[in-house]
Amino acid sequence: MAGRGRCIDINKATPQELEHLNGVGRTKAESICEYRDALGGFSDIFDLQQVPGIGPCVVESNKNELLCSAARRNLTTRETRSSSCSSKKRGRADFKPRRELFRKMIKVPFKANTKLSRKHKLAGKLEPTEGTPSPPKKLCTANQLSRTVRVLPLRNYGRIKTDLNVGQSGEGRCRRTSLCSQPPAGLKDWLHVFQQWGTEEKRYALEEIIDTCEPTLVRHMMGTIEPRFQRDFISLLPRELALYVLSFLGPKDLLQATQTCKCWQILCDDNLLWKQKCKEARIDDEPACVIKSPRKRTNNKELSPQTSKHVPSPFKKLFMIKQKIYWNWRCGEIRPSKILKGHDDHVITCLQFSGSRVVSGSDDGTLKVWSATTGKCLRTLVGHTGGVWSSQLSGNIIVSGSTDRTLKVWNADTGYCIHTLYGHTSTVRCMDMSGSVVVSGSRDGTLRVWDTESGNCLHVLVGHLAAVRCVKYNGRRVVSGAYDFLVKVWDPETEQCIHTLQGHTNRVYSLQFDGVYIVSGSLDTSIRVWHSETGQCLHTLVGHQSLTSGMELRNNTLVSGNADSTVKIWDITTGQCLQTLAGSNKHQSAVTCLQFSSKFVITSSDDGTVKIWDLHTGEFIRDLVKLESGGSGGVVWRVKCDEKKLVCAVGSRNGTEETKLLVLDFDVHD
Repeated sequence: MAGRGRCIDINKATPQELEHLNGVGRTKAESICEYRDALGGFSDIFDLQQVPGIGPCVVESNKNELLCSAARRNLTTRETRSSSCSSKKRGRADFKPRRELFRKMIKVPFKANTKLSRKHKLAGKLEPTEGTPSPPKKLCTANQLSRTVRVLPLRNYGRIKTDLNVGQSGEGRCRRTSLCSQPPAGLKDWLHVFQQWGTEEKRYALEEIIDTCEPTLVRHMMGTIEPRFQRDFISLLPRELALYVLSFLGPKDLLQATQTCKCWQILCDDNLLWKQKCKEARIDDEPACVIKSPRKRTNNKELSPQTSKHVPSPFKKLFMIKQKIYWNWRCGEIRPSKILKGHDDHVITCLQFSGSRVVSGSDDGTLKVWSATTGKCLRTLVGHTGGVWSSQLSGNIIVSGSTDRTLKVWNADTGYCIHTLYGHTSTVRCMDMSGSVVVSGSRDGTLRVWDTESGNCLHVLVGHLAAVRCVKYNGRRVVSGAYDFLVKVWDPETEQCIHTLQGHTNRVYSLQFDGVYIVSGSLDTSIRVWHSETGQCLHTLVGHQSLTSGMELRNNTLVSGNADSTVKIWDITTGQCLQTLAGSNKHQSAVTCLQFSSKFVITSSDDGTVKIWDLHTGEFIRDLVKLESGGSGGVVWRVKCDEKKLVCAVGSRNGTEETKLLVLDFDVHD
């Protein structure tokens, strides 16, 4: 035992010293110290029997090792530290007169009449008389405050009511409500003297008060003080400033902030705030119902739960839907695809997708109009006498080009052929449409400009020396690429060639044109970036090893797919290759088609797969389609997608995969 060989003074011993006594332990040792501090000290070792859990047997078995000195008030750690600090700064003698005055004064408002009843003596508890506070007691040390106080009765000394009166002088108010109907006598005089003291003297006085208070009063002080430092600064700000501060939070943080309180929920659901978040996320759609947020200065009282009617933000709802769709693409369960069969074993040569309408063209000479929602074939467009190799869709107008050297204009709703456009002398291999005007390119080396409403040929553009393979039209300029290794820029109104872009050393197979920049892909493995106004070659993009079969251009970002099985992402303003979509998950055969959005790149290949990649990091995300016949003849020829759906044209050239369309849905369904 730790205490053998010397006696333990029960008025000075610590819990660590007492816990080694017979039958005591840590918990009872703490109870002894707490009871001793509350009582002011023991007068005899047999007073230990008043402590709960300490019986006569415990006292009897340890009496030879215990002694009881005269009861005296011990300085606490805080008092010792304060006295030491004060004596160093000003000298202890300077505080003595005022300290004695202070001690006399605090006896007036806090003087108590406390008696220890026989009942509570036996139970080891103090019983204050009704209507008077407990007498000043020695404050237990910091480590004792963290434990449960066992000896002091819990009395209701009032409660703290926190009331944030937002909008009033910009400051939260903390009000005390007490059960005491009249302030103690002498309190005003004491407060007056207290206010006349300096900061150091006030600090010392406060420490003296705390040292004389029992733990319940200390907790009461803490409950009074803490709300003064717990201010909701967001609710205190004017609405415009609060929204400005919240605008720096990300969407995830905003959603968490709405759980804080009703006021924060109203602010964090502000419609203009979420409109900004939609803009940052490049969400250009407008919500179905737009509720305008108030632009006038709003009194913060209007933000209180009692006066505010919470209106959900349409832009927040839009943002949440877009996020769910995003995660559906990225990692959501892939729902069973709709299978659209109809072209037998023929090749699907062209594919268009807009809204809920899908149009497929085949070398069987037909086009089919499908519902992407139901998967049903709505119309079969029959009329061409040769295979269909190009098509365009605008609203309910379909334009198709065929090996029969004609173009046909169809009504997608009725399936009726409105016009048959004659003029080309060979296969119509490519076309592009703007408004009601369509430009067609043919293997006869010419381009023709047509009015789909009247069926008239408006202009003929002559200049290429070989078959025209690709064409782009933005309503003002026509850009064409051909097998003569040339790219030409045309003014269709004057039928004049403005620029002939020379540089490629083999056939030009693909084009992109955004009104300023022209991007051409060739069999010479290079991609060239041209300025449409000057005709200057700005960059030559080198890195692919074979034919660039498909490209997409948006906001100066170019994505190119190549027969070498890789996909590259470029910045056309600098000519830098940002990402190469390759690695262990790359396609195992030629890339046949691609699409990209602000977040994803979707690619298809002769290996029978459709893959999705992260546009910004180049990370492979997952396979969206993987044909069982992939690698043995199964091919994905074309892909088209919008925000919610993906349409794939699949089949094979050896009969291993049935020709069909697959429609995958990534929309949010309740």
